[in-house]
Amino acid sequence: MSEFRFKKSSYSEPNGECVEIARNIPRTVAVRGSKRPGGPVVTVAPAAWGAFTADLRRRQP
Repeated sequence: MSEFRFKKSSYSEPNGECVEIARNIPRTVAVRGSKRPGGPVVTVAPAAWGAFTADLRRRQP
């Protein structure tokens, strides 16, 4: 498997519960929970990630 370089979300909680994403592999966005760096990783296409985050931004109060 490729070497993902994960970064924490800018919306991370101070208690460490956050999502990390990696965008360093072409045509792939990898997502994982920061509490389990060795745990499962979900990969999606950049277009799918963009649609997901756009929907989240629309839902913010």
